[in-house]
Amino acid sequence: MTAVIQPSWTHEYITTNSVKLHYVTQGEGPLLLMLHGFPEFWYSWRYQIPEFAQYFKVVALDLRGYNDSDKPNQKSAYVMDEFVKDIAGVIQGLGYETCVLVGHDWGGAIAWNFAYTYPEMLEKLIILNLPHPAKFAQGLLTLQQLIRSSYIFFFQLPWLPELLIKSSDYAAIERAFKVMAVDKSTFTQNDIDAYKNAAAKPGALTASLNYYRNALRQRIFKSNWGILTVPTLMIWGENDTALGKELTYGTETYVQDLQIKYIAHCSHWVQQEQSKLVNHYMRDFLRL
Repeated sequence: MTAVIQPSWTHEYITTNSVKLHYVTQGEGPLLLMLHGFPEFWYSWRYQIPEFAQYFKVVALDLRGYNDSDKPNQKSAYVMDEFVKDIAGVIQGLGYETCVLVGHDWGGAIAWNFAYTYPEMLEKLIILNLPHPAKFAQGLLTLQQLIRSSYIFFFQLPWLPELLIKSSDYAAIERAFKVMAVDKSTFTQNDIDAYKNAAAKPGALTASLNYYRNALRQRIFKSNWGILTVPTLMIWGENDTALGKELTYGTETYVQDLQIKYIAHCSHWVQQEQSKLVNHYMRDFLRL
C-alpha cells in the first residue's frame, strides 16, 4: 500500500498560543482538523487527506514539539491546557468557528479534552485508538493495562529514553511501527524514514516525550467528566498492544451520541493499516 504525496497539498504555518505550528492542507469548505499521535506527525494522515479534501478544508497539524512545529524548551509547555489552547487558536486563526476534529493516540487525548472544553466549536468528533480519559484512568487501575502502559513509566526518566530511542539509527521507532503492525507491509522504508527524520529534528524527541512526562499529573485522573454531547465516532484497531479493547467498554456512559467501529486484525496504527475501512467509517459518520 503506497500513499501518493500529492502536489495539491500545501505546507503552511499558523501562530497560536505563542507557538508556530506547521500543517499540511488540501481542499476547501468546512474545516476537518486532524491531530496525530506519538511518534508521528502530519504524515500519519496521508491516506485521509485526499479522501476528505473533496468535501472539507483538511488540515493535518504537526502538534507542538513535533516535526516542523515549534518546540518550546520548557517541560511545562507540554501540558493539556496548552494543547487545547493550541487547537482553539488554530480553528479560529484559520477563520472558522467550528470544525470536525479527528484525533489518534495523543491527538485523540487532546481531542477528547478539547471536546469537553469547547463543545460549541465541534460539529463532530472522531477518535482513533485512544480511550475516553475516564476509561483510561480506570484501566490504569488494572494489572493488564499497567503492563501495557509500562512504557509510559519508563518515559518519565530523564535523558535515558531519548538515548535508547536514538540508538542504532532510531531503531526503536522502526520497531514501534513494524512490530506492532499486524499487516507487516503497511509501512514502507520511506514511511519509516519519514518518521525517523521527524523525530531526529532538534528538540523533537524530548518535546514528544515531555507529553508523557507531564501526563500523569494532568486531567486524566479527574473524576467529574460529565456527559459529552458532541456526536462522536470511535474507530478501534482490535490488536492494539498498548491499549486494550476493553478500554472502550462503557464509553457510552460519558458520551451521549456515540458510535464505535472495531477493526479486527488491525494494530494501534489504524488509519494507516486499514485506511480504506477507516475512511469508509469516517465517510459514513460524516454522511458523505
